[in-house]
Amino acid sequence: MKVEFQRNSIFTTPLGKTFIIPAPGENALAKYEEAKAAFEANPEDVDALIWYGRRTAYLGQYRQAISIYTNGITQFPNEARLYRHRGHRYISLREYDLAIADFEQAASLIEGTENEIEPDGIPNAQNIPVSTLHGNIWYHLGLAYYLTHDYEKAYKAYLRCRESGNHYDNIVSATHWLYMIQQRLGNPTKADSLLAPISRDSTVIENQSYADLCHLYKGWIPVDSLTQEGPGNPSNDAVTYGVANWYLYHGDTIRAKQLMEKLVEEKAFSSFGYLAAESDLIQYFSKK
Repeated sequence: MKVEFQRNSIFTTPLGKTFIIPAPGENALAKYEEAKAAFEANPEDVDALIWYGRRTAYLGQYRQAISIYTNGITQFPNEARLYRHRGHRYISLREYDLAIADFEQAASLIEGTENEIEPDGIPNAQNIPVSTLHGNIWYHLGLAYYLTHDYEKAYKAYLRCRESGNHYDNIVSATHWLYMIQQRLGNPTKADSLLAPISRDSTVIENQSYADLCHLYKGWIPVDSLTQEGPGNPSNDAVTYGVANWYLYHGDTIRAKQLMEKLVEEKAFSSFGYLAAESDLIQYFSKK
């Protein structure tokens, strides 16, 4: 299997924003080369294949990662992890229908199976993985539905995500999306009821942005305390998008749109907050 590695490639978003994918740093490139060598030494090892695809995607080479996973699926058609990771990269490329198909297939493959921890490609500060295979499949399926504005299906997927594990990082991330979805559907009372698992003193390891947003929804912190400044990154983008939605369902459509427009000027063009803001600007605000 030959995969072309493209340096300094260009990505253009649906809103016409153009980004240059930078050359990888030495550490990231070394890990990519290591994963590539491990796969080439043992192409029948599905774990080696998955890490080759993951390390490729971490360098912004999403199309190349998809090619790796697609070739893997021909070898391992019943391997849910391959559909899960390929679906994620279809999301990065805004190919949401393909992502949904992959995550639905992954969800069917994990039915009746035991859940498992999914190792992190970029470990958190405590080096403790907080996500699971089942949780990630349902989380990303919910996201893909959300990005196509199919809120009812997104809600069901995020419920399955929240039910998939007891780790508090999983609880806050899923609850954030569940709350936003019900607010979008015009059900504020139901949205509030979904905040029941949120507590002040529970510890999060890597999803602090989602925990902060849930605290905002509970009324424990003011919205001004979550104002983000500086260059975009996935955590800041998640907060900015959550705050924008908070303004939206509190009737300040102008402020909500301003925050989303600012968000899509940032550099993290594949962050989930960026993707959600982009989708809203295209599909939601264009109808206002």
